[in-house]
Amino acid sequence: MVGVCLGIPGKVVEVSEDGLAKVEFANGVVVDVDASTVGGVEVGDVVIVHAGIIISKIDEEEAKRLYSDVEEFIRDLEEKSEDFEGLLRRLGEVA
Repeated sequence: MVGVCLGIPGKVVEVSEDGLAKVEFANGVVVDVDASTVGGVEVGDVVIVHAGIIISKIDEEEAKRLYSDVEEFIRDLEEKSEDFEGLLRRLGEVA
């Protein structure tokens, strides 16, 4: 079995001396995350966050590509959810 981790891009809006940073995501949500695992994190950096930890810094172009990929992933999930709900309805009609 293969595990999949989803890292979300966001922009650093504040860095504290205790190894934490505030990161703003595309939906406007700001979250405190652990910045101690990646050196030199500064306000304005675009980072990838997984499970509350900054796992890497990326450039703006990579962030745009990742935002697009995440949006496509969400659309795919929504379509599959609608397909699954339709299947459940049809199964309920048969039973």
